[in-house]
Amino acid sequence: MATNYLGRFDAQVARVFRYAARAAWRNPRQVLFFSRIGAAQARSARVRAGLRKQGVQVPPLVIASITNRCNLKCRGCYARVRKHTGRPELTDEQWAGLFAQAKELGVSVIMLAGGEPLLRPGVLDVTRRFPGIIFPLFTNGLLLDDAVIRRLRALPQVIPVLSIEGWEPETDTRRGIGVFETVAGAAGRLGEAGLFYGTSLTVTRRNFAAVTEEGLVQALIGAGCRMFVFVEYTPAEPGTEELTLLPAQRTKLVEFSTGLQARSRAVFMVFPGDEEQFGGCLAAGRGFVHVGPGGSLEPCPFAPYSDVSVATMPLKDALQSDLLRQIRDNHAELKETRGGCALWRRREWVEALAEKSEG
Repeated sequence: MATNYLGRFDAQVARVFRYAARAAWRNPRQVLFFSRIGAAQARSARVRAGLRKQGVQVPPLVIASITNRCNLKCRGCYARVRKHTGRPELTDEQWAGLFAQAKELGVSVIMLAGGEPLLRPGVLDVTRRFPGIIFPLFTNGLLLDDAVIRRLRALPQVIPVLSIEGWEPETDTRRGIGVFETVAGAAGRLGEAGLFYGTSLTVTRRNFAAVTEEGLVQALIGAGCRMFVFVEYTPAEPGTEELTLLPAQRTKLVEFSTGLQARSRAVFMVFPGDEEQFGGCLAAGRGFVHVGPGGSLEPCPFAPYSDVSVATMPLKDALQSDLLRQIRDNHAELKETRGGCALWRRREWVEALAEKSEG
């Protein structure tokens, strides 16, 4: 079963790179880049397979929250309510060391998140050292000025992903008045610069109709957007449970994304999406793992519990932590049957495992 799921997941990652090459069809340099990245991903999958035979579970994706700081105060943001360890943020060189270890272990994608990652602009220089890894940069877009865009033009491995909630009313309600207009301006500049960029749309019960309006998607494609990540809302902030998607909405969202993928030259993903095809939740190293700003290695951004730190031990050893192993061994309890983040729903269980591992 494990081998079958891992093969399916590796195939899914490879498909994303093929879709990206197809989406970039008007830009021969981007097509060539994604074709090369696809070949690099295949090599990385072989490295991961070899380590798996040694008993080391390496995910293809690492989510790196490189800072707690942010220049917005979005409603319901998981990062705002995340428990901060009090440890200093990793330095740029420490992140460089971590990325180098990830490369050697066969990691294909390192997602740069926060907070607002562009408040740590030095990390962009770090990515320059790793042309074979894709770095999606999830940003609110407010710091994407001309100077930053010029830097990004020399970094095809960094893919800016702009966060919005739909059209202006939905985005400004959650993020603040004027944010949508600013982000739209940044999107226009990215498109004019010929950069491959994407959009992240947090999907709630309230904005579902706006986000699944094909007119919004087509308008973004017209502005040069080539990647869409639909993120199901997880109620990390108490009192926001009514914003989670209804089962029928979740099913429709996956169908909407799949339909768009079949007829559009862009990349479409739903997170967490239909994880049941992979045997349940992909966190804790089954498909991805999260590194907090201070180096704590965690199962998922929505489950900020940890018993190890990459600031004090090699990534290879940290991936074998008791907490991650116990979650992986019990992933059958985390099947996506009601939508949303399974780890968040079982957070008391995860917290108990963390306390046991630390003890």
